[in-house]
Amino acid sequence: MTIEEIQNEIIDEFSMFEDWEERYQYMIDLGKTLPLIDEQYKTEDHIIKGCQSKVWVHAEMNDDKVAFTADSDAIITKGIIAILIRVFSNQHPKDIIEANTDFIDKIGLKDHLSPTRANGLVSMIKQLKMYAIAYQTQLN
Repeated sequence: MTIEEIQNEIIDEFSMFEDWEERYQYMIDLGKTLPLIDEQYKTEDHIIKGCQSKVWVHAEMNDDKVAFTADSDAIITKGIIAILIRVFSNQHPKDIIEANTDFIDKIGLKDHLSPTRANGLVSMIKQLKMYAIAYQTQLN
């Protein structure tokens, strides 16, 4: 699936819920399906700066596609990074770099996060794109 197709799938899933309490529960459930980061990468080098909670992300390149794993010490944050990894993992670096993230606004996520969590969300996206830039540079 393309990034846009995955984003549209997420928009459809979030539209099935009637209120934000149900959406939060769904995000928590998504966090439980997160491809967990190997313990050896739970270090300061892999922490996303700018997040209130601890969020670790690791990326590696497989067949010209970036595969992400992550973890967080907070359940909502774990759900947020799970959504982002679902969108960006196993995609070509160039596609990750060029992807827009409008789907976040379309599901209303930013509007329902505290300012510090919203900043953390931006930091998570930046970090995932930075990994993609690094891998794209290796491909060039």
